[in-house]
Amino acid sequence: MTKSTKFSRAWFMGAAALGCCLVSAPTAAQNDKMTPIAIPAQPTAITLNTGPLPDAKYQESWHSQYGSVFARNVTVATLTPFLPAAGKANGTAVVVAPGGGFRTLSMENEGWDVAKRLAEHGVAAFVLKYRLNQTPATMPEFEKSMTEMFRGVARRPPTAAGFGNLAPQIADSRAAFAMIRSRASEWKVDPNKIGMVGFSAGAMLTMATALAGEDAKPAFVGNIYGPLAAMPAGADAPPMFVALAADDPLFGKPEYGLIDTWRNGKRPVEFHLYEQGGHGFGMYPKTTTSTQWFNNFVAWMRMHGWIAANQ
Repeated sequence: MTKSTKFSRAWFMGAAALGCCLVSAPTAAQNDKMTPIAIPAQPTAITLNTGPLPDAKYQESWHSQYGSVFARNVTVATLTPFLPAAGKANGTAVVVAPGGGFRTLSMENEGWDVAKRLAEHGVAAFVLKYRLNQTPATMPEFEKSMTEMFRGVARRPPTAAGFGNLAPQIADSRAAFAMIRSRASEWKVDPNKIGMVGFSAGAMLTMATALAGEDAKPAFVGNIYGPLAAMPAGADAPPMFVALAADDPLFGKPEYGLIDTWRNGKRPVEFHLYEQGGHGFGMYPKTTTSTQWFNNFVAWMRMHGWIAANQ
């Protein structure tokens, strides 16, 4: 392992310590009550070969909040394809990693809705439901644990030493890339044009996949309201798209070293800092300009040739 890689992993672990403390949610959203729901049917989800989460005590459960749906206690990782209509595939694929603090996954707002829109542009999109840190089984206990966690963070800002191991999540991400490449012909994907976009904790996983994912090697990455602290950008660092709201309560501070390291390393990077949007805006319809992030992302992909000019 090189010194650069060691530093990159240290950066990631420290940044993720903070990110794990916020469940992605729209700012000033309505219907913020967590309501348990039955696990939705996911007939096209494909189980990845990374096995069950070691020593898991609780099983997967889902709840609704903010007009969207969330999964938690995910113990077995899956990949759900959203393929373009017949004749519209352009060969590009994107692994979509929802956020949720590694405690939940915003499956709809930061997963399925994003994938559907990408497929409309000829991109084969794959929502990664990665394994999560365990949380209490019942909703009242879960809500209490989240409240206590937030209070603890307010008293003691998290550090790298307080963050758990992301090995299961990185393994899930690597397995997703391997599966897409193994079925590239079937899914009409160019194995060299597979990127990844993630949100909050999913953005952290995206960066970890680019840094420490070994054989995954994303062709490009999208970091949507993830941490932007500095880290080295090697000569093979993938092109990066970044979107963040200046009023993000987690990462809206003027610390954008990640952008500088990509630029100083002469690696392609595009950075959109929206005046308003908060954290977790995803695909929620809002009156802020942050809602334009998806169109900007598509335009960036089009500029690089990953999406055709007429798509």
